[in-house]
Amino acid sequence: MDLVEVAPTARPPVCRIMDYGKWRYQQRKKEDRGRTTGRSGQLKELKLRTVKIGDHDLQIKIDHARGFLLEGNKVQFTLQFRGREMAHMDLGRGLLTRVLTSLTDVSRVERAPKVEGRRMTLVLQPDHKPAPAKPKPAAPAAGTPAAAPAPAGASAPVAAPTAG
Repeated sequence: MDLVEVAPTARPPVCRIMDYGKWRYQQRKKEDRGRTTGRSGQLKELKLRTVKIGDHDLQIKIDHARGFLLEGNKVQFTLQFRGREMAHMDLGRGLLTRVLTSLTDVSRVERAPKVEGRRMTLVLQPDHKPAPAKPKPAAPAAGTPAAAPAPAGASAPVAAPTAG
């Protein structure tokens, strides 16, 4: 048991006899529980109001979605069909496929493009892939001289093919 100061600013200061190690353990468990439940991101929706969206406008929407995904949020693209556009669902599916291919490096599909009335929706979730490891340059073996840098404008030596 330990004597722990609970309220140091109170007059007189308040102390308590308790098992400090057990209390710290319980506090850490409480923090861990809070951290695991608060980790899921929000669902951000980006609306595409027509199939006839311009390339630059679409790229801006994709860039916004990339930012949301990198923050850990899910992104829902909603494509609204108007009037005669309902006869051209293939154009909408192609548009959402373009979005999907642009964001494959930072996301994965949670729900494929799905038609619901006059809307087509696509939901993407963040994909936390490990960054590709960069190969380290090979160090020269001990006792062998390091290659001298080539003079400017000179090409690198080419190895002759071997018969084998």
